[in-house]
Amino acid sequence: MIARVGARGRRCATISEVSGTVLYDDGGLLLDERGVTIRRYYFPWAGSKRISYRELRHVEARPMGALTGRGRIWGTTVPGYWLPLDLGRPRKQTLVVLDIGRRVRPAVSPDDPDRVLALLRDRMAA
Repeated sequence: MIARVGARGRRCATISEVSGTVLYDDGGLLLDERGVTIRRYYFPWAGSKRISYRELRHVEARPMGALTGRGRIWGTTVPGYWLPLDLGRPRKQTLVVLDIGRRVRPAVSPDDPDRVLALLRDRMAA
């Protein structure tokens, strides 16, 4: 597995995580041609979760407050959402929720939520 370090010293995609061209990668969230990889998703081993664009039913942005995600580094404060490990979350404002048709929805706090939403919606429409 080959990893590279991107801008601001963040870990970028490894070869095994990428399916084609990388569209977005902030170290915690990767979007490529075939789907989404959420890094540090599973507790306590910090394994990645892979979601194909076909699995996405709906995506939405929600503001984060102290009780609705910002104060939580890993896990959940809001029933029905699961947040991957993100040490930078307390400094972020927006939570992106991915509806994949299950009771618990993955929710991420990307560095550029507007770009992520646009890419996801574009891929879902295709």
